[in-house]
Amino acid sequence: MPRTIERRGGETRDPRANHPAGRALAAGGVRQAGGRAEPGGRQAGGRQAGGWQAGGRAGGRRRAPKGYLALLGLVCVVNLVGLVMVLSASSVQAQRAYGNPWYFFERQLLWMTLGALALWAGARIDYHRLRAFSAPLMAFALLLLFAVLVPGVGLSANGSTRWLGLGSWRVQPSELAKLAIVLFAADLLTRRASHMDDIVSTFVPVMAAFGVTGVMVMMQPDMGTTLVIFTITLSLVFVAGTPMVTIGKSLLTAGVLSFLLGMVQPYRRDRLLTFLHPFKDAGNTGYQIVQSYVSLGSGGLFGRGLGSGIEKWGYLPNPYTDFIFAVIGEETGLLGTLVVVLLFAGFALLGVRAAVRAPDRFGTLLATGVTAWIVSQAVLNMGAVIGLLPVTGVPLPFVSFGGSSLVITMGAVGILASVARQER
Repeated sequence: MPRTIERRGGETRDPRANHPAGRALAAGGVRQAGGRAEPGGRQAGGRQAGGWQAGGRAGGRRRAPKGYLALLGLVCVVNLVGLVMVLSASSVQAQRAYGNPWYFFERQLLWMTLGALALWAGARIDYHRLRAFSAPLMAFALLLLFAVLVPGVGLSANGSTRWLGLGSWRVQPSELAKLAIVLFAADLLTRRASHMDDIVSTFVPVMAAFGVTGVMVMMQPDMGTTLVIFTITLSLVFVAGTPMVTIGKSLLTAGVLSFLLGMVQPYRRDRLLTFLHPFKDAGNTGYQIVQSYVSLGSGGLFGRGLGSGIEKWGYLPNPYTDFIFAVIGEETGLLGTLVVVLLFAGFALLGVRAAVRAPDRFGTLLATGVTAWIVSQAVLNMGAVIGLLPVTGVPLPFVSFGGSSLVITMGAVGILASVARQER
């Protein structure tokens, strides 16, 4: 539904212009096309804002925007860093378990190739076409999340049931749910842009979708992924223009629920208490975080050198998945970890740039959701490794060993690139 505008004294004015996020959306929410205003930044005759046209040239296609090229280059660099570190961090366990030190590296290379194809496809498709798939994808993701909980269908590992598949070929539906919630919320909040003050028609359905998704993910159980999905959802409703009072109440409610959920289950309670005092039980509940400290501390400024780490020889749990950042610290030192942090900071800046310069409201919300997804997950992972946050079990995007999670994340970045490619 087009955004309602008002004319006061000859001036066209957006009624939500006083909202901090609403001002950014107001700048790109309505475009002039052939003498008439059209919502969503699409111009008459099929030409899109920014000079890009599907299936042909728009009077001489201009060069790809710098933000688009920078985003693709940065993601390539982070993936290469991940590929090298997965080889280094997993070779010992791969040799012990499979007699092949290249086992996890080869699988990561395969998944990264599939992810590159997903990124390419997402970047080439006009992101506006994805709106038609938002509701079906949300329903499909919920169906898969339900299937995971069916006894005999979902696959379990380390006390959690999070996967579907056969043997070593597995898909994690909660990763697809992240993409689904981004598309669903962005589409709904775009269609109801003129009703953002009515939380029943905007905020409530988006949070209801999160609530159903979050409950199913928590039943796996996977609190880390639930927190990531909540961050995505809250970022979207904030940027869309939801009243700040409603945002504040949501944060307060989420904080209370997170604390209660963290204290109800003994293993979550142990993680929370261990996070505060890891050395009180360094040989049991605090073992993982203490070994992470040892790994990071022994790297010094420049590290021991690639492949020369000691902690991956059975001392540090999950060295090539959840705690690969600790291996980076041990083998490349403080400088190596700072490079990784700066890469994700650069991704955040490019994501915000894409959101601000998007040609329409839907593009702004898509870019916001994908950026919040990847940055929040990176913060949760690195924060847990260095002891600033409780261990949540989420991987480091693009860097940790992963299958379907890497492919879906790369596909989401492709959608972000599609928005950046059409920047105004």
